[in-house]
Amino acid sequence: MQIIENKSFKAEIDEKGAQLTHLYKKGVDFDYIWNNNLWPKHAPVLFPAIGRSNDESYLYKGQSYQMPQHGFVSDYDFEVIAKQTDSVTLQLMATKETKILYPFNFKLAITFRLTDLGLHLSFKVTNNDTKTMSFSLGSHPAFNVPIDEQGEFSDYQIVITPKIDQLNQFDIIKKPYPFRSGSKSLVPNYHNGIIDLNYDMFAKGLIILENYGIESLKLRSDKSKHSIKLSLKDFRYVCLWTKEDANAPFLCIEPFEGLPDIYGYPIDLMEKPDNDILLANNSKVLAYDINLK
Repeated sequence: MQIIENKSFKAEIDEKGAQLTHLYKKGVDFDYIWNNNLWPKHAPVLFPAIGRSNDESYLYKGQSYQMPQHGFVSDYDFEVIAKQTDSVTLQLMATKETKILYPFNFKLAITFRLTDLGLHLSFKVTNNDTKTMSFSLGSHPAFNVPIDEQGEFSDYQIVITPKIDQLNQFDIIKKPYPFRSGSKSLVPNYHNGIIDLNYDMFAKGLIILENYGIESLKLRSDKSKHSIKLSLKDFRYVCLWTKEDANAPFLCIEPFEGLPDIYGYPIDLMEKPDNDILLANNSKVLAYDINLK
């Protein structure tokens, strides 16, 4: 376990999956990050796929490859390649084992750095191969809601900045697992730049928002003096999720660069809509901030 801290915050990161497991603000006695066996994860990294693939697989150059839900990096131990008091960088490189699932010579480096306002996360994807690479990347942090046990889940809202007049989501169907249907609809409980949270709206699981220039999402309540704000400028989509039919006291706010499959048949990885395409010997950096009060 890697521990970083500054004068205001403290964070713990598990080398397995480079997963943020705890995030504390000093001077208050609570954890912002979910820790409970009702959903035994905290903030998994999604790479090189987001969500489920049709038949749990995809095609590349006519060959079928298996792809687990959300990719595979959460199952691997990352190497610590840089460490300071307030920051740590963990890295995973392709191996013979990963190439069975994903035949690319990739490198994924994730930096966690505490700031005066919270935590900055940076994801650097490098294609060390001689061929072009296609990937998705997401971050899946689960936050305790209510924050510091103040209020109830339904007392909380998501405030979207800048305010958007009409907000759409990608429709989800279960077959039996959630896939996109290919259609879109209005986000429930949305008005005047605010989404009012309740459990009913998560009956189908995921709520994936189109990013129409959304700069940030803020989780807040009139019942709490604390809040959580995520920046999203580098990510094209954001997903909201809590465990359906469980009245679970957490909410995941997930920056997505890529999308789950539309229900149907396995598709060619290089033609998968919304994936990022990275040329040989190139890198891409995606970053976001978690600002805490």
